[in-house]
Amino acid sequence: MEIKNRFYCAFLALVLISPFLFFGEAKAQSTAYKTLLKGLYDEEFPIVKPGQISNLKNYQVLDTREKSEFEVSHLQGAKWVGYDTFSLENVEDLDKTQPVLVYCTVGARSQDIGKKLREAGFQRVYNLYGGIIHWSNENQLLFKDSLPTKQVHTYSRTWGVWLTSGEKVY
Repeated sequence: MEIKNRFYCAFLALVLISPFLFFGEAKAQSTAYKTLLKGLYDEEFPIVKPGQISNLKNYQVLDTREKSEFEVSHLQGAKWVGYDTFSLENVEDLDKTQPVLVYCTVGARSQDIGKKLREAGFQRVYNLYGGIIHWSNENQLLFKDSLPTKQVHTYSRTWGVWLTSGEKVY
């Protein structure tokens, strides 16, 4: 129920700030996107921005989107764990003392999974700020079947408005 409330609040924020999207100013969109994300995130849950990541190999990277989204593209080396089907059994092989980076489309689902990981004893869990959309907008590499791709599953057309660098897939 909590995630539905956050999505509802984010949707309201999108409606209120959507006029900025049509004036063609990238800065306005960036401000609008930041406002949207601020409404989705728990201030106490740590985030990491794409520019702060020098090497993904320093993290155990978990994709918390649905399998069909993961199959379009994902971060290099990411392990798919899902959201609706997530189970702690899917992460039994991970080291609870090593950093974990969780991500989804924009960061709401991954934050929920990240909280479950922390409750299960994972010591250093970080949410990727802006999710795969922001990762792509920052021109970071995405992969499909171990090959680079520009495609990004944006969850829906509504969320797809935030993707400014990459090929939208719904």
